[in-house]
Formats: sequence, structure tokens, C-alpha cells
Amino acid sequence: MPTTVGTEDNATDLVRNLLILEHDAIAAYDTTIERLDSAEYRQQIESFRRDHEAHVQELGRIADSLGVEKPMEGDMKQWLTTGKVALADIAGDDAILKAMKSNEDDTVAAYQQALDNAVADAELRPVIEQGLADERRHRSWMETAGG
Repeated sequence: MPTTVGTEDNATDLVRNLLILEHDAIAAYDTTIERLDSAEYRQQIESFRRDHEAHVQELGRIADSLGVEKPMEGDMKQWLTTGKVALADIAGDDAILKAMKSNEDDTVAAYQQALDNAVADAELRPVIEQGLADERRHRSWMETAGG
């Protein structure tokens, strides 16, 4: 099911939903780090997790400026993002990365939709652009590393 994050009709909801998306992503990364056998893969995934933490910081700064109550965790989608990784663990590291790549597909789509959204103002736009660039880089690595 395609994500609707990024299609909100006001900046408050857009920032709040991007924060929830980022918390979902961090939870999926935590699950992935716990399950990977490859130290090299774990190191790269930990780096990507730090990118998501930086996104939360930047989005949180904007949420503060908008007076948005910042979500501190993900939502029900977190069960989907972490569950895919947990199930893939049965088949090993490459399957885990493929599950994470499907999560990244959703995150890339959300950031692309947010970038195309007219409610993204001059303060928010650079944060969205950086998030989109990071998500594309994460997905590209997972496509290459996961076979």
C-alpha cells in the first residue's frame, strides 16, 4: 500500500507525520542491527540509523518553531517495518536488507511527496531535500549490498 505521508494539506501535519515516519524507521533499523550477522552490514546500517536520528533532530526543530507537539515514537506502521525485518531474519542478511529496502521505498516516496507538497515552506524544504537524498542513498546501498 503506498504511503500517504507527504501529502498532508498543512505543514503541522506534514512535520508530525514525517517525525512518526522517522521513528518507525529508527525502530526498523534497531531491529535490523540486532539481527544482522555481517559486521560490515551492521556498521553501515548504524550509520544510516544516525541519519534518521539527525532527521528527527531537524524535524523536531521545525516542529518546535511551528508549535507542533513532537511524537516521540512511531505508530502502528512500526509493527510492519520491524516485522518484515524479523521475518526476513529466517533467510539471513540478504533477506533482511531486502526487507529494509522495501521500507526505504516507502520512506523515499514519503519524502518525494513532501518535497512536491506546496505546504513545505522555505524552512522545511531543505530538511526534506536532505532527508530525500539520505533515503535514496540508503536504498541504493541496500539494493547493491542485498543482492
